[in-house]
Amino acid sequence: MRRRDLITLLGGAAAWPLAARAQQSAMPAIGFLSTGSAASFASPLAAFHRGLNDNGYVDGQNVKIEYRWVEGRYDQLPALAAELVQRQVSVIAACTGPAARAAKAATKTIPVIFMSGADPMKLGLVTSLNRPGGNVTGATFFAQGLEPKCMELLHELVPNATGVAALINPNYPEAETLSKELLRAANAIGLQSVILRASSESSIDAAFGSLIEQRLGALMVAGDPFFYDQRDRLVALAARHAVPTAYFLREFAVAGGLMSYGTSVADAWRQTGVYVGRILKGDKPADLPVFLPTKFEFVINLKTAKALGLAVPVALQVTADEVIE
Repeated sequence: MRRRDLITLLGGAAAWPLAARAQQSAMPAIGFLSTGSAASFASPLAAFHRGLNDNGYVDGQNVKIEYRWVEGRYDQLPALAAELVQRQVSVIAACTGPAARAAKAATKTIPVIFMSGADPMKLGLVTSLNRPGGNVTGATFFAQGLEPKCMELLHELVPNATGVAALINPNYPEAETLSKELLRAANAIGLQSVILRASSESSIDAAFGSLIEQRLGALMVAGDPFFYDQRDRLVALAARHAVPTAYFLREFAVAGGLMSYGTSVADAWRQTGVYVGRILKGDKPADLPVFLPTKFEFVINLKTAKALGLAVPVALQVTADEVIE
């Protein structure tokens, strides 16, 4: 081999790792902010990754995701949102309403793609669903606003209950609005109602203790990311105390809850991933309409109903989108 060829070959070999490092350093970063925990949100997170993959992005290959999970500690959101902004990420995926509000407050320039169960206009995230404007858009599954229908279905499942308790996280930004809507929904069908508040594992236990003391016949868990994170605990306590309970997402019924009424959280998380991918490809948040749910799911767990001694009317089973046996 000639000396000139050898030098060229060696020079090229030395350049390879440098090129690889340069490509890695140029890899766009996604800031990911959520009120939950990685363990309990594993399934929705997988849907988020599928949305990214639809646009050709794979974490660790051509994009890097900076995860920030607060595990129910909402007060940490502003600091973590600011940290992601300081790291100059290309886009922030804010998964849950409180996370989205923190991200929006932290930056006016970095695109923020939210996933929220609440109305994004009421949360102040966007001024219009069709033309969001600014640097924020995303997906909603409207877990809130469905309380009257969910309360009505619970009453049909437990017709002998004269009262119902509503479990609400006082730290959730929409807590007061939720309280009023739940009380109004119970009053509309002639049920006595009580608001129970919980924002930690110990206060969830205390809330169930209060529920039993007051001898209310049923419980409705309000839409909230913290409660989604605590779904196994909530379902277990409802079973231990034999309390017929309604939830806001299908995942609770799958975990053993009596019933749920809501939209698909997986669809919303996947769409969030799709939008993040589109932002990385050059789309602007202002031009992406807020993704809205198209299907509402009513799920009944017949095994749980049997354990509670409830006879589920055939008409209600036919109405259900899914019956778990």
